[in-house]
Amino acid sequence: MPSRKEEREQLRQRRLEAEAESAKVEKRRMRIAYGIAFIVALPILIGFGVLITSAGNDSSGAQIDPATGSTNGVDGDDRSGTSTSSSRLVSSKQAADKADCDLQTELPDEGSVHLSEGAPPPNYSTNPPTSGNHSPSAQADGAYEEKVPDENALHALEHGRVALQYDPDLSDSDQLALKGIFDESPSGMVFFPNPDMQYEVAASAWTNLLTCESYEGEKTLTALRAFRDQYRGKGPEAVPIKSS
Repeated sequence: MPSRKEEREQLRQRRLEAEAESAKVEKRRMRIAYGIAFIVALPILIGFGVLITSAGNDSSGAQIDPATGSTNGVDGDDRSGTSTSSSRLVSSKQAADKADCDLQTELPDEGSVHLSEGAPPPNYSTNPPTSGNHSPSAQADGAYEEKVPDENALHALEHGRVALQYDPDLSDSDQLALKGIFDESPSGMVFFPNPDMQYEVAASAWTNLLTCESYEGEKTLTALRAFRDQYRGKGPEAVPIKSS
């Protein structure tokens, strides 16, 4: 018959074994709980990661529409333009006169043949050009941080697009005000700097041209809006423009 000391030792061993078994069960339970929590949280973590990545690489400000053409290797302008108050509707001629800009309409059509690959563009009679033989690759609707080649921009104009162009030496605040004109209605628009023209601001459509030697704030913005609204969608080739 075991002594009291042996009985106590046996009881202690059974208690230790029970505690060890209980710890194993608890450990398994916690592993299962953590696994379930991870499975539930994983989609949220993935979504959060995608959100951060998207925020860090957001190119939506350029609003490039690949359905309308190609970027032709020109990077998008992701900046957010400055919102300005929309002016009341005026004719492009009235707006151009008030902004001291020159409006030329119904310019001679210089042709619309597609150039062969590698062929140099012709000498267009206006700068920026408004018609003429051009690249078979149209520039996609969107805002760009560098000049779009004339031959690609012309193909976009042939499709009824309007190109807003500005002197890259303009101040950042002036550039963002101009970008705001694009942002408020980007469909059917191509926006980019043009260091090769003699104007601070210009807008071109097929056989129509608005040129402003100096940027005069709201007056110039009103002229650009009026030109856009009158000539967008008026190219010789009908390519749909999304409502915006």
